[in-house]
Amino acid sequence: MTPGPRAFRQFVLKVHSRCDLACDHCYVYRHADQSWRRRPPVMPEDVVAATVSRIAEHARAHPELPRVHVVLHGGEPLLAGRERLARIASALRGALDGVCDLDLRMQTNGLRLDGDFCDVLAREAIHTGISLDGDRASHDRHRRRANGTGSYDAVVRAVRLIGSPAYRRIFAGLLCTVDVENDPVGVYRALVALDPPRVDFLLPHATWDHPPSRLSGHPHAYARWLTTVYDLWTADGKPFSVRLFDSIEAGRDGRRSLTEALGLGSPDLVVVETDGEIEQADWLKTAGQDAPRTGFHVLRHSFDEAAGHPGFLVQQAGITGLSRTCRECRVVRICGGGLYAHRYRSANGFDNPSVYCGDLIRLIDHCLQSARPRPVGHAHRLTSHGFDSLAAGAGDADVLRELVRAESSICRVLFAALCARYRGPEADAVTRMDRRWPGATTQVLRHPYLRHWSARALEGHLVRDAVRQRLVEIAVAVALRTGADLTVGLPATAQAVHVPGHGRLVLPPRPENRELIVRGGALMLRVRDRSLPIPVTGTSPGLPDWEPVRSVVMDGFRILVEDGDPHRDAFMATPAPRLNEEEYGRWQRLFAEAAVHVRDRHGDRAAGVRALLTVCTPISGPGEQGVVAAGPDAFGALGLSLPATAGSLAALLVDGVQQMKFNALSDLFDLAATREAKDGLRSAYLGRTPLGTLPAGDLTDHGRRMADRLWS
Repeated sequence: MTPGPRAFRQFVLKVHSRCDLACDHCYVYRHADQSWRRRPPVMPEDVVAATVSRIAEHARAHPELPRVHVVLHGGEPLLAGRERLARIASALRGALDGVCDLDLRMQTNGLRLDGDFCDVLAREAIHTGISLDGDRASHDRHRRRANGTGSYDAVVRAVRLIGSPAYRRIFAGLLCTVDVENDPVGVYRALVALDPPRVDFLLPHATWDHPPSRLSGHPHAYARWLTTVYDLWTADGKPFSVRLFDSIEAGRDGRRSLTEALGLGSPDLVVVETDGEIEQADWLKTAGQDAPRTGFHVLRHSFDEAAGHPGFLVQQAGITGLSRTCRECRVVRICGGGLYAHRYRSANGFDNPSVYCGDLIRLIDHCLQSARPRPVGHAHRLTSHGFDSLAAGAGDADVLRELVRAESSICRVLFAALCARYRGPEADAVTRMDRRWPGATTQVLRHPYLRHWSARALEGHLVRDAVRQRLVEIAVAVALRTGADLTVGLPATAQAVHVPGHGRLVLPPRPENRELIVRGGALMLRVRDRSLPIPVTGTSPGLPDWEPVRSVVMDGFRILVEDGDPHRDAFMATPAPRLNEEEYGRWQRLFAEAAVHVRDRHGDRAAGVRALLTVCTPISGPGEQGVVAAGPDAFGALGLSLPATAGSLAALLVDGVQQMKFNALSDLFDLAATREAKDGLRSAYLGRTPLGTLPAGDLTDHGRRMADRLWS
């Protein structure tokens, strides 16, 4: 039996139907449906007003909707202009005030995004995603201008702008279309370097009539591409949300998919074109001319009327509405038949599995297999080859990833023990978010100085209020990463807070009734009944002082410069005070120049710098030559006194990462029976003393094996 209409939760508004790119894979302009040609370029004011009114009408008719999601789309929505977009946002907020919450978003190619545009988006709370297909070669393969030139530089500038501290709260993430001709490792690394809050990998739109291209005829090229990215993502501790992978894990746990490309959930999305026509999801344009059309129009019909269209109803049938092949498939409750449009064949419509069926099965199997917990006691054993490659000094990619996993596990164990000892609302908040977003929590806890702090707290070196305050700071960091709503109180003794990886906030001198609030990725301080937005750069009259954590970029990856964290004293050296702007500029220049020296002069050890180094902290040191230090309980961080030249800095970084590797090996294996033997092995590992001076009789089996590999 066909189900009854379901309320719409997502409204896509085509505010502009033209584009300033000529992407050759675009489903709007390059696929079967060419209805854009008959539509006005810009949504007229009467259509905007009717659409806003209809959305509010629909929300009032369905009180079960606590929130509606509106996406400003195109074409290219930035072509509509700042003033028009601001008016639409204001009209939506006004119409929905007192009816339900509004989640307002926009998807853009980013070409026209500048500071003035970002100011408008921030003021109107329009969370914005940008389309970027990876590194330069991968992106410019398809996303080109009409004259054939690439758009990579302009898009990356836009991403860096909206990802900067001033606008990051409205950065919704990156959309990347998969092309199996592109290197998945290069694409992933390029996206990671931009530190997005989330990434959405999309399979290119295709049907059985027009199947996707496959690299060298490989039958499951898309599964191979995506599983490579999945392995990199999990090895990195899932540094951002990936909607496709998160949806597979959600399906495994019986939760609703986060994307229409997977799962058995009923579609709840409707499109309003620039001329006011109400349509189904516009990826149906790949199936045929006018395939998304319903015949309804906002000037004449309500969304409740449109919801009864057979095109919406047929997609709500769940598993019974799928092809026989899908109904009998073992992964159907996770896959859900794939994206509806990808099932189309002109001979029998949508009564088919996805054209990506084989890829989806293999991707899902791989993700589920990788997610299975390893047996206790086997979680972080290095293979024989892995140990040997690391013992010899460099370590291959697999063993470096395993070190990161092992150290992440140590951080989680320490933190769990701390939460068990210091029970309270702060620890409970982190625990709740960890159940829902374990990857994001792991990424926060991987901050090197949180392990150092955890160890000090468990050893009893910190008073209870200081531990409570740090738990508050961790909870805020997790909420900012996940987008969760959070309200946590601050201890009366707190004078400043440091949100790990984000920055330091000096509190106003009123200790009573102070709370930190995270809403929609924005951070506020509430004092009594007054909520103060925290400025992300500089200071503002009447607002708290905020010192953001800065960073340096080295060969495409980002290293935090933590010069304000109160627990950065993890080295046998004195932390230096916060860098002034001139000093910070010198750090930026030298790190950028050092990248070439690391790559060209230090061979296979360069990979370790990229894989393991996440934080640098200025320390006091003897001037021109510089100093580097790695703390045993601050994996990922180096204390650094900057030398005079980029070549010297490169050598220091490589040396510091070697110390980091040795410390991590010492966490996994007993290498020596005495401190003297361990220090001697460490000195030999770093190339500072010859192996012949080692007290070899005091080495364990693993220590002797390491010495043998160093000798060979």
